[in-house]
Amino acid sequence: TSDFTLGKPVEEFEQKFAKLCQTKYAVGVGSGTDALLLSLKALDIGAGDEVITTPNTFFATVGAIVTAGATPVFVDNNEEYTIDPSLIEDVITDKTRVIMPVHLTGCPSDMPTIMDIADKHNLQVVEDACQAISASIDGKKAGSFGITAGFSLHPLKNLNVWGDGGLITTNSEEMRDKLRLLRNHGLINRDVCEFFAYNSRLDSLQAIVGNYLIEKAEDITNTRIENAKYYDEELSKLSDYITIPHRRKNVRQVYHTYVIQAKERDKLLEFLLEKDIEAKIHYPIPMHLQPAAKYLGYKEGDFPVCEAQTRTIITLPVHQHLTDEQKRYVVDKVKE
Repeated sequence: TSDFTLGKPVEEFEQKFAKLCQTKYAVGVGSGTDALLLSLKALDIGAGDEVITTPNTFFATVGAIVTAGATPVFVDNNEEYTIDPSLIEDVITDKTRVIMPVHLTGCPSDMPTIMDIADKHNLQVVEDACQAISASIDGKKAGSFGITAGFSLHPLKNLNVWGDGGLITTNSEEMRDKLRLLRNHGLINRDVCEFFAYNSRLDSLQAIVGNYLIEKAEDITNTRIENAKYYDEELSKLSDYITIPHRRKNVRQVYHTYVIQAKERDKLLEFLLEKDIEAKIHYPIPMHLQPAAKYLGYKEGDFPVCEAQTRTIITLPVHQHLTDEQKRYVVDKVKE
């Protein structure tokens, strides 16, 4: 193919990804961060607008809101590490335009409840589904609830490419058409620009990789789910020391990360690292306490559930390449 950016491989990948997510359309972009930013720009979100999200997330969520020109408004999370829907209405104002739930760890937020709130208040929902490819609630896929959803194809994601890449899913033809313009300088064709915009195209080379790996996505996801199930079964025996998040029976969680809580987290983390187990913390400092968020006026104690979790959460390896022996080793060392 003579396509170096966009073109046939990208179109093919977009069609396959939309089918995977049970949406009509998918638009390939440069990264998951861009997928969120362009979603907001397509909704004409900017200065003076507020976007509700959770402080327990990766920087990209809040970064997309801020670089769009809007103000992030935080809501505490629940025991699943996702936004607590019961608190959302408390922060809705006449400036609120969008709710951006984050499907952290590959666990979808309570989307039916969030959509009801959004409908009640005439708000749009943009899903941050960057960690949740193929997750679902009652069989309905993450990325198919809101007006759009942003997905990441970063090499650490369940479905990845060989570098940065992202996709936006939507069921709106109008949004699809606007997003296609936004990602490519606003160009209608080579010589005509409808509005000045961005350069955020999914490379053809990355789409070729995506077209190959998307056929393996379900196998990869199922393996991660099985790995997490093994951990749940074994670590539930340590309930005096370890807390496993609630697992909703109607939810398919895809485990971009496997995050539990430990009473002596710091000691456990140090011990596991000494034993060559790649344990991590996702994430040690919530967004409202980051230096970059100081201007928003939040302080320690504003979101007690999130803040408490940052002191106890720990991430164990759950990727699809783990052997049975390695999983047993992880569990044995946690028990030790």
